[in-house]
Order: sequence, then C-alpha cells, then structure tokens
Amino acid sequence: MSRRALGKGLDALIPEVKRDVVPGRGNIVELDIEQIAANPYQPRTRMNEASLEDLKESISERGVLQPVIVRKKAGRYELVAGERRLRAAKLAKLETIPALIKQVSDSEALEIALVENLQREDLNPIDEARGYNELIKRFNLTQEELARKIAKDRSTIANVLRLLKLPEEVKAGLEDDRITMGHARALLGLSEEKHIRSIYRTVLHRGMSVRQVEALVRRKLKAKKRRARLVPQIVSELGHIEEELMRKLGTRVKIISQGGHGKIEIEYYSNDDLTRILEVIG
Repeated sequence: MSRRALGKGLDALIPEVKRDVVPGRGNIVELDIEQIAANPYQPRTRMNEASLEDLKESISERGVLQPVIVRKKAGRYELVAGERRLRAAKLAKLETIPALIKQVSDSEALEIALVENLQREDLNPIDEARGYNELIKRFNLTQEELARKIAKDRSTIANVLRLLKLPEEVKAGLEDDRITMGHARALLGLSEEKHIRSIYRTVLHRGMSVRQVEALVRRKLKAKKRRARLVPQIVSELGHIEEELMRKLGTRVKIISQGGHGKIEIEYYSNDDLTRILEVIG
C-alpha cells in the first residue's frame, strides 16, 4: 500500500460542525440512535466511566453540541466518529442525535476514528499503542512520518508502541489502571516475559512505586550481567572442577556442558559404593 497523508489531525479530516446548524441542512440530520451501528474500527476498547457520566450530564442539560459522524452502509448508518457522544446520548436516554453523513471508505473510516481517539487525553496507553500500530500498518508509515502527521514526538510514539511487547496480563493491568505508564516502561527494561510477569505481580502485591520498580529492575539486570560474566569462567574451569569432584567423591565424574546448562554424571560400581558417595555428599 502506498503512503498517504493523514492530515494535521482530526480537524483536517472533519470540519468542525456546531449544534446550532439547522438539522437536515448540508447532510446534517437528526438520526434515531438505534439506527446507528457501532464503528468496527473503533480503537478505544475501554472508556472512563466518570468522564462518560460527566458528558451524559452535559448532554442532558445542553443537548449534543457537535454532531456525530456516520456513513451509510448496507442500508443503515454506521458510526465513523463520536463514540463517546453516542454512548453518553444513550445514557441520557435521547432518542435521536444530530449526525453528519459523510461517504467515506473503510480506510478513511479507520483513519478518522483513530485520529479522533488519539487526540483525546484520556485514551489509555494500550489503546493508544494499538491505534499507532494500526495507523502505521494500514497506511505504511514510519514512526517519524506518523509523528509528523499527529504532531507528537517520534520518541513518544516509539515508547508507547513498546508497550505492545508486554505480556497480556501486564497490558491488562495498564488498561485497568492497576499500574501506570511509568511502571510499564520500567518493566520493559527486562527482556524475559517470566521476569516481567514476576515483578508485575510483586508490584501489585506490595503497591510499589515507579522508583522502587526501576531500582528492582536495575538490580535484576546487574545480577544477570554478573551471571553472564561467570559462565565463561566456569566453562573454562570445568576440567579442574571435574578433578576436584573426583578427588572428593573417590569415583569418576563427568560434567557435560551444553551452552549454559548441562548435567553432572557420577559413576558408582556397587550399592556399597553408592552408599559411600551419598554419605560424602551428605
């Protein structure tokens, strides 16, 4: 797919339309809320309930100040942008909602929905990361190109995208606000999933701060480096270690090393010999 521009943001894609426009003029109509199907390209999987309740109260008092955007598809209307307004209007028990009808393709519908959500501050980091990733894949963009299109630093986008490398349970914790972005970034300093999951569970159990997690990760990394330095030394001394074991056990010993792991074979020649070796080992 060739690269295409996303514009400078949602305003470049969707001209702002206020509620005081006469309904029905210029493709703005009052639609039955039940006629509007959900947007299949909606990147937001969770919404802040308190924020949604505030919007519901505002709509109950003042009405919907800006129309949602829909498109006609398969004989009905499909939401393109305005997921929060639509949900809040349903909570406010409105029967209709002002809607701007636009004829857009599937790709344009995805683009509008993603950019609208990415410009909101309350989008959770995992949904934000999924949104960036979808834009990059769908429109064949580099991180730098995407940064220019949505007016963010490339480093910010790169850091958010890294969150997708976290284990699923950690991503769920970030979505549910059990940990913060700072905790998640600290955990990404570890390369092995089992270690990330282990420290994540420790964070939840102890209620650790971001600084405490960063310090714990640093200690883990230092310990890993120490072990990495010891392995070559141990491998180089395997012959000497075999000799020491044979001297202490009084029998043939063979160490089989296989790249950081292996086994030790200890020979015995009778039941009495085995008993003797076990006594030596203790």
